[in-house]
Amino acid sequence: MIELKREACLIDGEWVSSHEWIEVDDPATGTVIGRVPKLGAVETDRAIKAAERARGGWAARSAKDRAGVLRSFFTLVLDHREQLAALLAQEQGKPRSEARDEITYAAAFIEWFAEEAKRVYGELLAGPTADKRIMVLKQPVGVVAAITPWNFPAAMVTRKIAPALAAGCGVVLKPAEQTPFTALALGALAQAAGLPDGLLNIVTGDAAEIGQRLTASPEVRKLSFTGSTAVGSLLYAQCAPTVKKLSLELGGNAPFILFDDADIDAAVEGAMQSKFRNAGQTCVCTNRFYVQRGVHDQFVEQLVSATKKLNVGAHSNPQSDIGPLIDGAAVDKVLSHIGDAVRRGAKIATGGGKAPAGERFVSPTILTGVTSEMAVMREETFGPVAAVMAFEDEAEAIALANASDAGLAAYVYTRDMSRAWRLIEAVESGMIGLNTGLISSELAPFGGIKASGLGREGARQGIEEYLETKYACIAI
Repeated sequence: MIELKREACLIDGEWVSSHEWIEVDDPATGTVIGRVPKLGAVETDRAIKAAERARGGWAARSAKDRAGVLRSFFTLVLDHREQLAALLAQEQGKPRSEARDEITYAAAFIEWFAEEAKRVYGELLAGPTADKRIMVLKQPVGVVAAITPWNFPAAMVTRKIAPALAAGCGVVLKPAEQTPFTALALGALAQAAGLPDGLLNIVTGDAAEIGQRLTASPEVRKLSFTGSTAVGSLLYAQCAPTVKKLSLELGGNAPFILFDDADIDAAVEGAMQSKFRNAGQTCVCTNRFYVQRGVHDQFVEQLVSATKKLNVGAHSNPQSDIGPLIDGAAVDKVLSHIGDAVRRGAKIATGGGKAPAGERFVSPTILTGVTSEMAVMREETFGPVAAVMAFEDEAEAIALANASDAGLAAYVYTRDMSRAWRLIEAVESGMIGLNTGLISSELAPFGGIKASGLGREGARQGIEEYLETKYACIAI
């Protein structure tokens, strides 16, 4: 087996240390589990130059050849799934079963884009005159900077680096400070799979300093970022002087709209999936529940019953359904949202405070009687809190759903297919779950509209984000 836990960064094929360090803890216990180098501008510049140097030879290799290396990477990830899941759960806090599912999901992106590498098509078009033809080529964009979040430390990495590598790009990856070990482990596996030295570089350290170097460098031709809208906006502005290609997957505030003709049992199941996965710390998790008044009480009763069955505990407990929040600030934000709602008149149907499992654990909470003015409906809570509000008719539901700057995911439950089509078209969101609470897949173009970002990840659109279009006008 390959050594996965690395307290060093991968730059130009070498594992690089430092005299300054960032400590990483287990959110379930607060115990320090290791440390990673605190690198900065000098090391970031070195990583960029390595990616620039390595990308030319990689892009010159056949698509089939690149696909073969990625396929080996995919196989190695699955072969090390249990070790990766254990590492991920320890640094991120999610239950081991969820961590294992994430590794499988992360590997799926590598497999998908290994296949897509061979399906990058150009075009041959009729020319403007009889003696000319137009040939359209797709070429790799160049060096890619990827900045990933802590909530999915494996899947968010592979969703970015797999299409970049498949397209023929070099990559500099900056993982979240809270969860660097999973990214570094994936780097070790990519290296073992035969990825050329310098093609994938992983740098940990000061986020602002590293981000500034990545955005300012003219050699970096694309930035892919997943994180908050505030940070995404800052990176957007920093990329403007060098006019980089951008993919920004930013904050969400997902509405869940339940009509009175829906299958309530299916809606409760979907609500549990879309709300409580990763303790509510997902960008596509439901943040606002809008339930038609005729089924409001029934839905709340069943949702409360299902929520009370969730086990809150550390990843070391195989019975755990809900793990800790990532840090104390996350706990404070969730509790402040609950407190604000209660002060403004909301009722706690279950939960409402910290769970006995530890300092960073919050009990799964259901709030009723909420209004649009409450913080829990206006801001992304990013925690295990379901806030339920009643509505009267379809027009009101659409207006409530669209009353947000965010537009990442939305969920609609109805058995009226005419209504379903109207909602799919009317709700301002990049992704819609119709009668399902699980929408993420490597097969689908993941991404949002409005303040939720730019670009798409996954599906055939995912590799297009890492390609430039060039055409040649040919006289014959």
